[in-house]
Order: sequence, then C-alpha cells, then structure tokens
Amino acid sequence: MRTRRKYSQEYKQEAVQLVQQSDVSLAQVASNLGINANMLARWCKEYSDSEKTLFPGKGSARDQEMAQLKRELQQIKKERYFLKEAAAYFAKDTK
Repeated sequence: MRTRRKYSQEYKQEAVQLVQQSDVSLAQVASNLGINANMLARWCKEYSDSEKTLFPGKGSARDQEMAQLKRELQQIKKERYFLKEAAAYFAKDTK
C-alpha cells in the first residue's frame, strides 16, 4: 500500500505558478513534476479561489489540540484499566 505524500505550501505555490507562467499544458507540468494532473488542477483552483487562505490543510490548531487531548485521554484510560486489573490480581493473592 502506498503512503500518502504531503506537499508544502511553497511547493504547491511554485507548481501553480509554473502552470500560470508557462505555455505548457497543466497535464504536461504535472507529468514533469511527477504528480497527478487532477491534484495540480485542484491546487490551481484553490489558488485562484482565495489566496488569503491558500492551501489551508486539514483542520485548525484547535482541532489538532482536541485530537491530541483525545489521544492522551485514551492512553490514560488504558493505563488506569491496567492498574485496576493489576490491583485486583494482587489483592486476590493476599486473601
């Protein structure tokens, strides 16, 4: 299974500028860069739609923080469950 490649904002901007400034087709630029033409077309559309929020990525900082806190909570719950089981096991042996 292929891993998903991630591209920086600078790379995306440069790729879009290549399409806009050259007289080569979008498909040819994508082929030269080794990326899918549909992905490059989407980047061009995002670039033309709004340069202010250019290639925003996934979620906001608050969403990322929330996801991290949920992961930490899950880990703490696992640890607590393990300690409860261990305490019950050792308490059973002492009787």
